[in-house]
Amino acid sequence: MLLAVVSLAALFFFPLWQIRLDAAQFPGGLQLHIWINKVSGTDKNIIQNINILNHYIGMQAIHPDSIPELKYFPLINYLMITLGLIFAWINKSAGFLSWTIILLLLGILGLYDFYLWLYDYGHNLDPKAPIKVEGMTYMPPLLGKKDLLNFKVQSYPHWGGLFLGLATLLGGLAFIKSKFGKEK
Repeated sequence: MLLAVVSLAALFFFPLWQIRLDAAQFPGGLQLHIWINKVSGTDKNIIQNINILNHYIGMQAIHPDSIPELKYFPLINYLMITLGLIFAWINKSAGFLSWTIILLLLGILGLYDFYLWLYDYGHNLDPKAPIKVEGMTYMPPLLGKKDLLNFKVQSYPHWGGLFLGLATLLGGLAFIKSKFGKEK
């Protein structure tokens, strides 16, 4: 259970998700990293560069300060770390199971929230955009690859997302070991 808590704490040190945009005019591509508490990328101007590109097709600008999830997700993570430590100290299988189920549900809700954000971001376009392609939406994929005009867009979990999955798995293993691994 303590390893699960440490894995969850890693979310403060690694991005949860990565969206990569590849096009001929951007050698090396543009990488947007979504953290539990911020949005960054491979260089300090990534958000500005993506916002400039998005302006031409009418997509909304990314303003990390206006994304409420970046403020309350860290608080939820601190709460889950605290609960994990309490349940590790109590050392009861019901606590491990409860923590794992809560973490799994929070992860699913987080992915759903991310999907809604991507949908809004790619569908609610400015009708006054300089470039309009009839019937085109620009929603990046939640998971996988997609061609958007001349860009190849990839969206995958980053290290933080893998640590979140590992935390869930380790919490489940702590439950299984505490429930079924006791010697008789």
